[in-house]
Formats: sequence, C-alpha cells, structure tokens
Amino acid sequence: MADSTKKWPVAVNAVAGLVLIVVIGWLIFGGSDDAPQQTAEQTAVTDTDSSGTAEQPAVASEEAGADETAGDAAGKIIGDIDGDTIINADKRPGDWLAYGRDYNEQRFSPLTQINKDTVKDLSLSWSYDTGTVRGLEASPIVVDGRMFISLSWGKVAALDAKTGEELWTFDPEVPGEWGRYGCCDVVNRGVAVWKGKVYVASFDGRLFALDARDGSVVWKKNTVPGAPYTSTGAPRIVKGKVLIGNGGGEYGVRGYITAYDAETGEQAWRFYTVPGDPSKPVENPELEKAIPTWKGGEWWKIGGGGTAWDSMVYDPDLDTLYVGTGNGSPWTREIRSPGGGDNLYLASILALDPDTGRMKWYYQETPGDNWDYTSTQPIMLADLDIDGKKRKVLMHAPKNGFFYVLDRETGELLSAKNFVTVTWASHIDMKTGRPVETDNAHYKDKTQFILPSANGGHNWHPMAYSPDTGYVYLPTQDIAGIYSLSSEWKKDKKYTPEQNWWNTGLDWADYVDAIKSLGEIPESHGFLKAWDPVKGEVAWQVEYPAPLNGGVLATKGGLVFQGTADGYLYGYDAKTGEKVWTQNIQTGIVAPPVTYEIDGTQYLAVLAGWGGVNIASGDARTSAAAKYGNDGRMLVFKLGGTKELPKLAMRDQSIPAWPALTADEATVREGEVSFARHCMVCHGALAISTGITPDLRRMNEVTREHFQDIVRGGMLKDRGMASFADLISEEEADAIKAYVQKRALEDRARTQPTN
Repeated sequence: MADSTKKWPVAVNAVAGLVLIVVIGWLIFGGSDDAPQQTAEQTAVTDTDSSGTAEQPAVASEEAGADETAGDAAGKIIGDIDGDTIINADKRPGDWLAYGRDYNEQRFSPLTQINKDTVKDLSLSWSYDTGTVRGLEASPIVVDGRMFISLSWGKVAALDAKTGEELWTFDPEVPGEWGRYGCCDVVNRGVAVWKGKVYVASFDGRLFALDARDGSVVWKKNTVPGAPYTSTGAPRIVKGKVLIGNGGGEYGVRGYITAYDAETGEQAWRFYTVPGDPSKPVENPELEKAIPTWKGGEWWKIGGGGTAWDSMVYDPDLDTLYVGTGNGSPWTREIRSPGGGDNLYLASILALDPDTGRMKWYYQETPGDNWDYTSTQPIMLADLDIDGKKRKVLMHAPKNGFFYVLDRETGELLSAKNFVTVTWASHIDMKTGRPVETDNAHYKDKTQFILPSANGGHNWHPMAYSPDTGYVYLPTQDIAGIYSLSSEWKKDKKYTPEQNWWNTGLDWADYVDAIKSLGEIPESHGFLKAWDPVKGEVAWQVEYPAPLNGGVLATKGGLVFQGTADGYLYGYDAKTGEKVWTQNIQTGIVAPPVTYEIDGTQYLAVLAGWGGVNIASGDARTSAAAKYGNDGRMLVFKLGGTKELPKLAMRDQSIPAWPALTADEATVREGEVSFARHCMVCHGALAISTGITPDLRRMNEVTREHFQDIVRGGMLKDRGMASFADLISEEEADAIKAYVQKRALEDRARTQPTN
C-alpha cells in the first residue's frame, strides 16, 4: 500500500488525514518580529492584530443607520417574500431569493446579459471590506436592490446591492473562546429572508430573526444545549418554519434538525438523526428502527454524531423536505458500535414531512460510516429523462465519492457512479443500494491510506446545474486520508474521550509517522467537473493547483463561474469548459458566486475570504492566504465596471531565529504527538500553517515567553485562543513548544543560503 499512496496527495493538514477544522481559537502568536502581518482575525466582538491594536469590524455609519426611508423600503420589499415567491423565483429573475436561488437549489440563473460574448468586458463594479480575515462561505441574498450577507461568527451586513453602501450591520457577539468548538472555522453559509425579516444562526447556536429595515433583533432562540455544539449552516424557511441543524460531530454531540415558527420563534418540531440512550424513551418513532443498528457500544456517551449542519432542500410539489446527515462520533464504528450495524441515520438523506418532522423515507449512502463520509453536502432537485421516462430526481455528491441520483418521491436509487478516485468501495450495488467495500476499506489492524479522505471527493462547496447543458458543475478533489485505529482501543478495548475536543477514535502517533514516512508531502489538486447525471460520467473538467476551491454558479448566458484557493475567479463556457474570463483576486475563495440584476444591469457577486476546512486541509505552497493574507471582501462585477482591486504585497514567510534546542528526543516526540492531537487542526500538519491562522514556527520572542500563559492560561481567550489547561498539562505544553522549535529550526535551516 505504501508505494501506491505516493500517487495520491494525502490530507496531511487535517485530522487523521483529513480533518477539516478550525478550532483552537486562533493563537494570535504574531509572526516574526519584522512580519507583523502574520495575524489572524480575532474571534470576539472586535478583531485585533499581533500588536494588540483593535482592528475595527465593519460598522454601519450613523447616516446609514438613521435612513428611515431606506429602512422602511427594505421592510416592504422583504415583506412580500414567502414560499410562493421562492417557488416562483423565475418571475423575479433579477433577485437571488434563497440559499440556492430557489427551492430546487440548482444555482442556475436565467439572466443573460453576461454571456459568452460579453463576459470579456466583465470587471469590478464595487467591493466591500468585511473587516475579517477568517473564512467567508455565504451566498448573498439579494432582494430588490438590497443585499444581505453573513460573515464569520454569524455577523450580518446589509448593503446597497448597486453601490455597496453599508445600510446596517449585526453582531451576535459570540464569545471568542467558542472558536475552540468549531471543526472547520467560525464560518457561516448565509441568511434567509421571509416577510420582513432576515434570519441567521450564530456560531454558538443561537437563531436570530432580524428586522430587515435596520437589523434590530425581533426574536432570538438558543437552538443547542451549549458547548461544544455549533451552528454554521444557512437557515431554510419552508411553510412559515425556519429550519436549522447543528454541528460538532467530532466533539461528542448528537445530531438533530429543528423547525421554529418564523413569526414567533416557537419550536414546531425536532427530529433527532441518531438514537440517544436506549434505556430512555425515544424522542421520535423513527428511532425505534435505528436502535437495533447500533450494536454493543455506548455511543450516546460520545454523542453519536449525525449532525445536520448544511444540506436542506424543499420540494413544494411533493411537500417534502430533504435533509443530509453527518458522520458518526467517534469516526470509527469499531468504537461507537463494536458489534457492527448500519448505525442509522448517519450519512443519510432523510425525506421529512415539513409540517410534522415525521420521516417519509430515507436512503443511507454510507452504512456504518467509518471514514467521516458525511452526506451533508448540498442536495439538488431536478426533472431528468432517465431510460426514456421523465423522473423527479434528487442529485447528491457526498464525501464518499459517488454521485447519487434518487427518485425523490420514493427514495429509489436510479444511479450511483464514482466521480473521483475511490478505494474504500468498488461500486454501489444497484440491487441493494449498498456500497461494496474493498479489502483495504477498514483500518482495524493497520494504518490505511484511503480515498477519498475526510475532506471528501466533494465537500460542502455548492455545485450548480444547467438545464441547458444537462450538466452538474461539481467542485472535487483527490486526496488520500490516513486512518489508524486508537492504540488504546486496540490494546484494551477501551476509549477515553476528551471532553469538548476532537474524539475521532484514531491514533495520532500512527498518523504522524505515516506523514513522515512520505518524505516530501505531495501536493494535492482540485477539479471543476461537468458531470452528466444521466450518463454518469464526466463531460469535461478543469484542474487547479489546490483542492477545496469555491462553490459554483451556472447561468442562462452559457457560463459557469468559480473562485479558487489560489486567489482567482474564473468564468467557463458551460458546454465545453473553455476558460473565457479570469480575474486575479489575490484572496482565496470558497464561497459560491451569485448573480442579480438592478435597473437593467446584471451583476456577479462573490465573497472572497479563504477558510473553513482549508484551515487544516489547505496547502501553504498554493494558497493565496499564505502569499498575500486573507482580508475578507464582498466583490461585485458588471460589464464595463471601472473599479480596480489594490495589488497586494507578498507576505514575509521567513522563519525568525530560535535558540538552540535543548529538549531531549523523548520530549520532542511527546510534543509532536500532542501537537497533532490538539494543535494541528488549526495550525497545520508539521506545524506549517495554511496561511489563515498564525504559523507557530514564526512565533516571536515575546510570544514564546508567554506560551504557557496563552495555551493554558487563556491570555488570548477573547481573541479566540481558549485555554487548553483541561487537556494540556504544563509539561505537555513545554513539549509542544519544543516540537515547534525543532520544526522551526529545521525549516529555517533549509531556507538559509549556503556557501
């Protein structure tokens, strides 16, 4: 197996070969003494740089906040947005009314002014500085000239969509130390609008209904029990109910989706995705069927997982809500369910009644999930001609690497072909609907390199569908994951979880050794693929130098748009894949673009700000964040735009001088393994930051002196670096520092000139 893995990039910057995260709070460890730009956005109400100077977040001006006329207009505009409006979104082609534009979430716009002939004249119209340097993943909502965007932590900004003028902002004031509980950055994927209100979920799990006129809070509701639960998804609104799930699968939480009354915030129903303690009554009857599929373990003590943190789609014709569920907790079934079983309803698509929350059917894409193969990736609805018959279908490309087409009325599997390299399963059996697992799919007895990694063949980044071409435009990557079962479990059949921290059930020492065995870490690549869902094959593809690139937009103008990790925004011919437009942004993009129209002018809009899973899984060799920094911006383009983005200077990536290493080999090894367990998910494998969070090899002398105060004392908790005294002893913190010192000395020596 070792020889074959050299062909494939390995997810070295993610937990257990994959892990997507962001959490430790961002150590504001500053850079080298002459490189103050090595900072991260602070995670409390204000942002601060390494010098401690407050970096002011975007705040509405007094004039904008006092503009009652504009505020009243906004309320009236959004006051008419309801389910019928979203169902009939094509009657308002200039707006972007919901997360995927309409309930089908195809991310296809009927606008044509920007097309294959005119796109050459597309240039910047306006930009808005968000005051953040963390990941920005939201889809802007645009209604009659007003734009609503969510930012890190669940902050919201309302803008004039024609000029970029700020109308109001909202800050939920999430405690900075809550950043420790996020698997994949303190991101937010968007707001929802409905009858005069703007809805957003804050990172700490509160759901807010804001007055669209001025951003004031109409009502708020705490949707989670507390830490370590988080909320990063965009709410959906169906039949007057606001729907939201939760995150935290690695931390020991239990998944559920909840519906709240859009007017009052009162809870309408809640559907738990996995069973709780079997000695207690079940919360919903569907769990009676699930309990026998969890065997021999005590999963409820570690949460179980199954979090519904992203995908939700509504079909008004069938009056059905479709929800994708997440991975198991811990990742490995060997620990959470040692007797085997499918572990319903992990890694599944659930068809629910939106009025009651009762389940109509389910389809489990990865039975007994063992690899963090979530099914929370965006779901898309369409009508396709299959075998000469028009079928109402649901299309889905989850992490596990297979593209599923299901009959959305019955859940019948119509096709499932792999869209990336897959080594954990040979194929999907069309009779049973189950994957046929390979001999190297499991890692009970030895470390395995498996494709895809927990980054997935496709992650949360939205895909798009064009009914004109019949293609789904899909962001993908081929990254191998490193999996090795917990040594404690292998030895004693015992597993000791860490409270409020990652509990994957994997072995960190084996993980570290597997990375080191590779020598030079191979670079991974990403792809944009035009997937034919009827034929089950790639029509065309584009390769990128980095994985985990942005979401996708398709248009009636015959174009496909996508941003990339290395700081570009591209336009392609939707039929052929020919590159027809390029913009050098110099800031990494993970968010999906949208398009809208005001006064006869079509605009293209995208949030630029790298982050999310990339904090742990990105590569400093290719990321724009490592080269230029990561200042977040809302970028809006039009034909004949006259604005220009400033050219950014390259960041100083040199490593400062460190004193000679005095720690012994055993201490450094302890620090190496502890760093992988507790620090890597934020600060990168081998202590190499991906460019968003501080690179610890570049700690200056003052930061080194206060290392214990920061790591254990909570000196920077308000800036996002919570205390880890509950997990890391004083001796262990010294060992981690010694390991970072070793890595700094090694890499500095490699970059020094020689005679």
